[in-house]
Amino acid sequence: MSIFDLGRMADAPECSAAGCHDAAAWTIAWRNPRIHPESRVKEWAACDAHRDHLRDWLASRDFPVEVVAFGTTVERVG
Repeated sequence: MSIFDLGRMADAPECSAAGCHDAAAWTIAWRNPRIHPESRVKEWAACDAHRDHLRDWLASRDFPVEVVAFGTTVERVG
């Protein structure tokens, strides 16, 4: 990455999957119920190819998860 990439990243958020540089199409909203109140929402960005993988990884840890179109605001998760 160079300094010239910084402007593009703000316009086209990338997938949160390790090593993926595809544009995000989904927001995966989640929280760790052992340490976060219901009002705390963490977000990962996901491309089409990694949406299910990232959601399943979080769900397998019993974290409440919600998948919505990228740019949609989620107020609470589970």
